[in-house]
Amino acid sequence: MTELSWFLHYGTIASCIAITALGVGIGEGLTSQAAITALEIQPHAKSEIAKINILGAALVETAAIIASAIALILLLGNQTINEFTGYASLGIAFAICLTGFFVGLFSAKPANAAILAVARQPFFSQRIFRFMLISQSIIQTPVIFAFIIAMFIRSQSVYVTTMTDAIRLLSAGLCIGLGSIGPIIGLSNFAETACAGLGYNRTAYSKLLTFTFISQAIIETPIIFSLVISLFICFSFVGDNMIAAVAFFASALCMGLGTFGPGISSGKTAAAACRQIVINPDIYSSVSKVSIFGQGVIDTAAIYAFLVSLGLLILK
Repeated sequence: MTELSWFLHYGTIASCIAITALGVGIGEGLTSQAAITALEIQPHAKSEIAKINILGAALVETAAIIASAIALILLLGNQTINEFTGYASLGIAFAICLTGFFVGLFSAKPANAAILAVARQPFFSQRIFRFMLISQSIIQTPVIFAFIIAMFIRSQSVYVTTMTDAIRLLSAGLCIGLGSIGPIIGLSNFAETACAGLGYNRTAYSKLLTFTFISQAIIETPIIFSLVISLFICFSFVGDNMIAAVAFFASALCMGLGTFGPGISSGKTAAAACRQIVINPDIYSSVSKVSIFGQGVIDTAAIYAFLVSLGLLILK
């Protein structure tokens, strides 16, 4: 059993960087492809396109940097491995691999849209660049949350002596990992639409900027719920009770999967509103109100998942 724990431990280290690098590599490749296409459209804007390409790719690489940090901490840190520690380490793998892969892959979409928008509006490149930085930076928050949970799991895994505790820590990582996927996709789709919109109507900049702050905060709400449940699981200590272990795992699945629909749908709703604002900025007030109301209703599904997940943890 100890040999299996060592295998899972080293497998976690390898998968954290390998799977995250896969998403980041694809994302950076798509960004470079968009830059080449933009240069064909507007070769005179090569310096602006190159700047956005470099900084956009640097933000995409944030997930790989965080994954590398976790891998080095696990590799170089003093780690006592027993027969249960490896299972707990899987929680780190779920947290970092899932968020790292999807953040790396999907955070490239607003950078791609911004690059092509500069090709259409080269004299508006500074504001497009700032807009991209804001929207793309917000997409990085799930991998930061995953890093926090991974560090809590790592600090507690040394003291794991029962399978119940191992499943508890595994569940904490699974919750934040699964819980990030839907909102990441929603944030990315919305940010891509907003950045692309500036290439068609730069006069809508101020309205889109305000709308972006509000909408991305709503889209990201389910991730906050997942973070809360993950933290709750991390600090719920029980004895050797397999019923409690099942409750931890069920709670993680409930909250993690419960964010898929709200995250993606909220992003689609905001993106649709964004397109209308670009076409006709004068209807910003009515469109934004309808969109925010719709997103609020959509997020109630995540609230239901949060309440059931919390109930599973409290009543276990």
